[in-house]
Amino acid sequence: MPTVDLYNTNHEVVGQLNLKDEIFAVPVNTHVLHQVVLYQLAKRRAGTAKVKGRSEVAGGGRKPWRQKGSGRARAGTSRSPLWRGGGTIHGPQPRSYEIKLPKKVRKLALKMALTQKLLDQELKVLDELALERIKTKDFAAVLDRMQLDKTLVVIPAQNEKVEKSARNLPRVKVLRSEGLNVYDLLNYHDVLMTRETIDKIEESLGS
Repeated sequence: MPTVDLYNTNHEVVGQLNLKDEIFAVPVNTHVLHQVVLYQLAKRRAGTAKVKGRSEVAGGGRKPWRQKGSGRARAGTSRSPLWRGGGTIHGPQPRSYEIKLPKKVRKLALKMALTQKLLDQELKVLDELALERIKTKDFAAVLDRMQLDKTLVVIPAQNEKVEKSARNLPRVKVLRSEGLNVYDLLNYHDVLMTRETIDKIEESLGS
């Protein structure tokens, strides 16, 4: 059973926490992680790019000139894709970029990402993260004492003081435990959680 040191906000070890094997000690498969990251990024794409084809461009109902006798090439409409101001051939149309991926695979990848963070010693657990006020300086001081840089902070539930104190820090992101995902875990160098967050994650992924 893997264990992790439990810190207070002064970066002092106050105990140890046992972690579940089925969540923090699973074999890591980089291919599965890659697939889930692609799935997440594809889901974020709007897919709303749109251009007009020749039938959608306004105007062009009249034949520009007669079929024969002018010496010019035949033309049926001034909205031909060959003309300036005409429609676009094979241009982008609204579509979904979503990739189908089983829920079981997504759940497994999340366990792999957590395991990897633990193996790389990039996961730190606080006994409690409580701020007296909404103050960026106070939150930044906690991260400095914890010797963290580009950090993903995962909290167990809504916490206005933490969320608002962190929003102006450029290399910090605060997530609630239900929003934890593979992309953010891999994108941020350090992960900071509380003991309560770990309990919620184990309860969610263990079932």
